[in-house]
Formats: sequence, C-alpha cells, structure tokens
Amino acid sequence: MVDWQPLFLTFELASVTTVILFCIGVPFAWWLSQTRIRCKPAIEALVAMPLVLPPSVLGFYLLLAFSPNNWFGQWLDQAAGLRLAFSFEGLVVASCLFSFPFLVHPVQAGFQNLPASYAEAAYILGKSRWVTFLRVLLPNIKPALLSGTVLAFAHTIGEFGVVLMIGGNLPGETRVASIAIYDEVESLNYAAANAYAGVLFCLSFLILLLVYATNRRALK
Repeated sequence: MVDWQPLFLTFELASVTTVILFCIGVPFAWWLSQTRIRCKPAIEALVAMPLVLPPSVLGFYLLLAFSPNNWFGQWLDQAAGLRLAFSFEGLVVASCLFSFPFLVHPVQAGFQNLPASYAEAAYILGKSRWVTFLRVLLPNIKPALLSGTVLAFAHTIGEFGVVLMIGGNLPGETRVASIAIYDEVESLNYAAANAYAGVLFCLSFLILLLVYATNRRALK
C-alpha cells in the first residue's frame, strides 16, 4: 500500500518555499535589474551558483552550518530554539536557497525588458517608487512572474540531493516524494515508486503546460 504522506509533505514544502521566494525574490530581482554597483557581477554569480553546483555540495555546507556543533547552529538553538538540521524548517531554508535563481532570473529579465518610460511616466505623475513597483511594473511582467513562480515550485518538488543532506529520511518530517522514490527503488518496491514518480511526472507536466499556454496567450 502506498503511503501518500511524502507527496503531501512535498507539496507543503514547495508551497511554503514558493511563497517565501516570491516575497523575497521579486523585490530582489527588481533591485538587481536596477542597480549599477560594481560588485553586481559577483552578486549575480552567487545567485546563480545553485544552477551549477551539485546539490550535495550545497547540502553539505548547509548541514555543517545548521549543525548544533557549529557556532551558527548553536546560536540558532540558543537564541531561537530552532534546529534546522533534519527538520522541515531546515528543508524550507535549503529549498529557498536552492530554488532562488529559478525565480529571480525570469523576474529580473522581465524587469530589464520593460521600457524605462513606464517608471518615468509614473514618477512624473507623482507616484512613489513603491506604488510604481506595485501598480505599474509588476502588472507588466505577469508572464515573467508566472514563469519564475512556477519554476521555483516545480524545482522544489523535484529536489533530492539537498533535501537528503539536510533532512535525511524522517517519515512525516523530511521524507518527501523524491526520497520516498529512492527508498522504494532500493527496496525493489517498484509499484510504490511508480506511484510516486507518476504523480510527480503528471504534476510537473501540467505545471509546465500552464506556463507555456499562459505565456503564449500573453504574447498574442
């Protein structure tokens, strides 16, 4: 019998991660599209690191940082009573870092492709930077926002190396669908592995289909 808890936990992780990334990543992408500071290439390189680093590398360093034997892990434990290693909260932090470029890059490109006249017209009409950002810029990059949000969600669903390093395999806490598939294959329980994999495959296809269909309509 298939345990559906890993799938529910996967969707919960992806949802929480996507909401956090949207709130942090969209303003950051706007700032990155506007700034002209000299260290901008270094910042962009750091943001893009999860795209080229093996997930196990990022997971390893995060595991060291979150460990109670490390000063940062000790500080989190003593100051906030928070233990990120082998916990759902740790998976959220790791997922946000690992999926960050998947949201930032499309949104940054959307901001950069907007004509500067949009913001200039809003400023001439007396609109503040915040109002201009919310009511002028964001509505004009809806396809980029959708692409970034959906890619971050889909990427979080498919994570394996990072979540394995940070969360391990704790049922109901850190055992997401990708970990469950790995376990079932190792146990030669291909029926259960196929059930998990089939759900993730269909969901990922539907998500990407939604993105492409929506963006195609937006371009017409």
